[in-house]
Amino acid sequence: MNIGNAIKMCRTRKNIKQIDLAKLAGLSESYLSLIEQGKRDPNMSTVEKITEALNIPFSILVFLATEKDDLANINPSLAEKLSLTALKLMEDSNS
Repeated sequence: MNIGNAIKMCRTRKNIKQIDLAKLAGLSESYLSLIEQGKRDPNMSTVEKITEALNIPFSILVFLATEKDDLANINPSLAEKLSLTALKLMEDSNS
């Protein structure tokens, strides 16, 4: 699972600067940067703050953080559809 990569992907898709997300989530920009780089593993409450700041469901972020190997038992076509649905839900939360 790569939660930092998922956070960065969501943040950039929503056109939010790292410093702005850090402020919204009550984190320092340097800590958020380390999370996005995979150099720090945030605890559950930190991830919840980030999802609230991004205005996306926690479960969507966790799904987007899932590595390819974690989905090995799922049909690739289904995994792709789930990913597209997750991204669509994230984009719909912008509306």
